[in-house]
Parts: sequence; structure tokens; C-alpha cells
Amino acid sequence: MLSYLLNKLMYALLTLFGVVTVIFFLFNVLPGDPAQMMLGQNEDSEQLAIVKKKYGFDKPIGTQYLYYLNDLSPLSFHSNSKDDYTYLSEDKYSATSLFSVGNTTVAMKFPYLRESFTKQGKQVSQVLKETLPNTIVLAVSAIIIAMLLGVFLGVVSALKKDSWLDRAIQIFSTLGMSVPSFFSAILFAWVFGFLLHNFTNLDMTGSLYELDDFGEKIHIKWKNLILPAIVLGIRPLAVVIQLMRNSLLEVFNQDYIRTARAKGLNEYQIIKNHAIKNALNPVITAISGWFASMLAGAVFVEYVFGWNGLGKEIVNALNTLDLPVIMGSVLIIALMFIIINIFVDIIYAWLDPKVKLN
Repeated sequence: MLSYLLNKLMYALLTLFGVVTVIFFLFNVLPGDPAQMMLGQNEDSEQLAIVKKKYGFDKPIGTQYLYYLNDLSPLSFHSNSKDDYTYLSEDKYSATSLFSVGNTTVAMKFPYLRESFTKQGKQVSQVLKETLPNTIVLAVSAIIIAMLLGVFLGVVSALKKDSWLDRAIQIFSTLGMSVPSFFSAILFAWVFGFLLHNFTNLDMTGSLYELDDFGEKIHIKWKNLILPAIVLGIRPLAVVIQLMRNSLLEVFNQDYIRTARAKGLNEYQIIKNHAIKNALNPVITAISGWFASMLAGAVFVEYVFGWNGLGKEIVNALNTLDLPVIMGSVLIIALMFIIINIFVDIIYAWLDPKVKLN
């Protein structure tokens, strides 16, 4: 297990390094000067020079790339000169100095994702801290809905194969995979948040936290989670139904199921103790992929419902060309993919003893 985790950690670091490299060069070859993007219409030559020097934009692209890697690295190197970009200032880096060699200080710190262009010097890490938890709550809620309903309906569909109930579930599953999320979001918001508002008491838009009428206290509005979680969970729900049904039908034809029946076990015990556990492997694969995708794919759902999450923040950052926020968001999403894939491999080994971690 330890060897497996170390190998995965190495692959994760290499993958993150590749993602960081692609992100940096992709956004730094775009037309336009980042310093001008920050200043907008208020820029002049003097301000432009100050901003370029402060953020290292006056350096060659290779040097800027090394600066970016240094900002992201937990073990980083900093100049002792206040005029240098890498100067270890408290308002920029939350770092602990380890030792100094000449004019260079080696420090430990959390990855520095730089500052937002449009939020008056607010650090990207703070922006992500405010929005990512909302997206995680939404994604987890959607996955729970998809997993519970999907497994249940998939089992029912497999047990009632070729019946009218099976056909009805398959039609629902096909529609769920076919309808785009943005259309489902608009439809659900209009029907349940507007037309049926008096019956559902649900609003068309709203986030997890809202200010009261006096703008003094923040309250949690759990009801605002219902519609976006359902909409975001529709497509993975449809996939889980299909996978669970097909996997369970395949498991029913295995020798150990026939042996269990021959021993006199009732159908409920066979399904509960043998069939479902072994049929869950492809479902776990699909759910893991969907969960990671939700962190990036909740953009339309969050935007339609006004959910203040990472997806909505990415849209706003794209509209305002806030490159540090976009780059930081993509890095966080990539990290989530890597972590989830490692956990999925571990869950595989727990579900199926034939799967070895190596």
C-alpha cells in the first residue's frame, strides 16, 4: 500500500507539473498585456511600469514561468531585496523562513496563487476559499442523489427486465443523458421556482448563504440547494441507472450467483450480499469521474441558479479576463481529479479483492 501511494504521489506531482506548465503558457501567450488588464481604462505609463515590476511582468517569459513555479512550490526561494518580485513580504506570502544563503532566503509556505486582477488585490486563494466549499456541497449533494436513486432504480430495472417498469426507467435514463444541463436548469428554475413557487416555496435563484433583509446576518438557505443539486445530479443519475442495470444483469449470470441460489439463499440475500457489491465497480468508476467533472461542469447550473460557487466565479473571471482566478481554479480542479482517482483505486481494492494495488 505504501509503495502504491508513493507511486501515485509521484505521478500526481508530474501531472500537476504538466498542468501548471500548460496553464501558464496557454494564458501568457494570449493577446494583451496582463498589466493593462489589471488597470483597465485607468492605466498610464507610470502605473503600467509599477504594476509590471510588482508582478514580474517586465521579465522574460522564461523568468516569469520560474516565478510562477516558485509561487506554487511549498519550498520556495526568495530574494532579500525589496525591489525583487520574490521578496518575502508578509502581505504577499504566508511563509516561514528556514535559512538564508547570501541574498536568497529559503522558506516553507502554502502555494501562492497570486492576486485577482479585478478584486482590489484580493488573493486568489481567498476567492477559492469563499467559492469552492459551495461547489463541493453542491457536487456532493448531486452525487448522493445520483448514487442512491441510480443504484435503486438500476436494481429495480434489472429485476424487472423487459417489463413496463424497466422500459419506463430506461426512457427516463435516456432523457436524463440527452438533455443539456443548462436547459434542465432553466426548465427546473422556471417550473418549480416560478410557476409552482406557491407550492414548492423554492426560489428561481439563490445560494447557500444569504444576507438577511437588514444586511447584517448571514443565514444558511438549504432550500436553495434542492433545485441545483437535482439538476446537476440528473445526468450522472441516468448513467448510474444504465451501468447498475447492465452490471447487475451480467453478475446474475455468474457461477457464484447460481451456486448461492443452489444453496437455498433467498433472492434478497443474494442481491444484498453478493450481486450488488460486485456490480458496483463500474458504478464507482462513473461516479468518481462525474464528481470530479462536476467541480468544473457545474458552471451553467451555478450561473442559472445564482449559486455562488467555483463555476460561477470562473464565468465571472472569464468575462473580466481575471487570469489569476482562472488559472487558480483550473489548478484546483486538476488537483481534485488526481485525488479522486487515487481514492477510487483504493475503493476498487476494497470492493474487489482480485484488484491489487501496485
